[in-house]
Amino acid sequence: MNMFDLAGHRARVTPDRPALEDLASGQAYNYRELNEQAARFAAAATRHWELQAGDRIAFLGHSRAEFFVMLFGCAKAGLILVPLNWRLALPELEQLMDDCTPGALVFGEEFTDSARRLKASGHTDVLVDLDGKAADCRHYDGDLADTQPDLRPHPDRDPDTSWYLLYTSGTTGRPKGVIQTFRMMMSNYLNIGLAVDLTGQDTLLNVLPLFHTAGINLYSSAVFIAGGCVLVARSFEPDQAMAVLENRATLFFGVPAVYQAILEHPSFSGDRLRHVRSWGCGGAPLALPVARRFVEEGIRVRTGMGMTETGPTVFLLDEADVLDKIGSVGRPQLLTEVRIVGTDGRDVAPGDSGELLIRGPNITPGYWNRPDATADAIQPDGWLHSGDVVRCDDDGCYYIVDRWKDMFISGGENVYPAEVERVLVEHAAVSEVAVVGVPDDKWGEVGKAFLCLKPDADEPDSDDLRTWCRERLAGYKVPRYFQFVDELPRNALGKVTKQVLRQDRP
Repeated sequence: MNMFDLAGHRARVTPDRPALEDLASGQAYNYRELNEQAARFAAAATRHWELQAGDRIAFLGHSRAEFFVMLFGCAKAGLILVPLNWRLALPELEQLMDDCTPGALVFGEEFTDSARRLKASGHTDVLVDLDGKAADCRHYDGDLADTQPDLRPHPDRDPDTSWYLLYTSGTTGRPKGVIQTFRMMMSNYLNIGLAVDLTGQDTLLNVLPLFHTAGINLYSSAVFIAGGCVLVARSFEPDQAMAVLENRATLFFGVPAVYQAILEHPSFSGDRLRHVRSWGCGGAPLALPVARRFVEEGIRVRTGMGMTETGPTVFLLDEADVLDKIGSVGRPQLLTEVRIVGTDGRDVAPGDSGELLIRGPNITPGYWNRPDATADAIQPDGWLHSGDVVRCDDDGCYYIVDRWKDMFISGGENVYPAEVERVLVEHAAVSEVAVVGVPDDKWGEVGKAFLCLKPDADEPDSDDLRTWCRERLAGYKVPRYFQFVDELPRNALGKVTKQVLRQDRP
């Protein structure tokens, strides 16, 4: 399998079919237009911005249709796209720029000041303004218009050639650039596209950030390969999302926080959302009460699991199992092998928990300029250490128990916070919860639960919550401390950032 010109070939097969629409600007492309714009981008990058094959080009901006023009344009020119997390502070952005050393930075109007400061500090030579407002920068539209696009498919390349870099959150150290390749994208298409029966008639509403693998690949890249249409929202806005889901989208993928917001929307009704034929969720476990509420409305939300390093799809729950396997991420998909191993590296007994290892053509070749981190994460025989604790039931369905790093030891016993969280979120007064381990002189570590109160609920006292847990958990798993907060700290994809909570000592 060689890396071929995906945009070019799709334009040849279905030139007039709708491909992409920006819900904020109204800009829309069919596949012929998408391919032409990508070719113009490739020409502008090499002619006006003086980039060469292998150079990196960074993007700092909210989600927009131009992102996918840049992605396919980079494939044509042999460039490596680096989408930056716009939520990061300037010193954090500088750290990423130091690592990937981009020759140019494309930015949205809202990040003009940050872009100028990054150039002034020597982190890039060329600034490209997407919105054409900055007089001291190159203008995206003008430079693309002032080119003669080469519409011939680009030469075949090694499918493991670096195409784009996605930086990890850095919660366990400095961020690492995960190399993304054509092979990974095609493998993800087979893993997720076949599982949800993607066709050229599908329309996806994409509300997830495009500096994250979910925003790019669940299911956008797979929809492009199938010849469907992607509707790109700047961000998740409940009113806009509900209108699109009611009338246009046939596919939707979100994180638990998005599903919670949909559930709380005043117009939420299963009957009004029948236009969507497939619902997917990942990024974090979907709370059982939320999953049950959707099922009551006739909506089966299929949970799954993947990583930036895996392209991302690894697991997906079958739609038929949503009722019986609530809490499961399903089975490994077509092009993925998995193992569960103990601390000795050996496969655990059936039903036991251990670390998840993953292997397949969807696995990244490694981390950008980090052979040490690559060697630590990926074994010579190709098995990737996920850092997730999982178990498998008798039907072959997998359950994420917790992260290795989130587990703590209390009185010599392993405590998995996710297990405690599943119990506490069932309490009538609790809407969300996160549990972390905190130091304790007697037991080494004990649990501390951070909880969010449901609207109009009375706040239970610690004794009530402790009793609730003791009736459902072993004593050593019951948190010592309970603290109600207005909201839990989260990253851009909605995952709770537990390292922030660990800083809050009793």
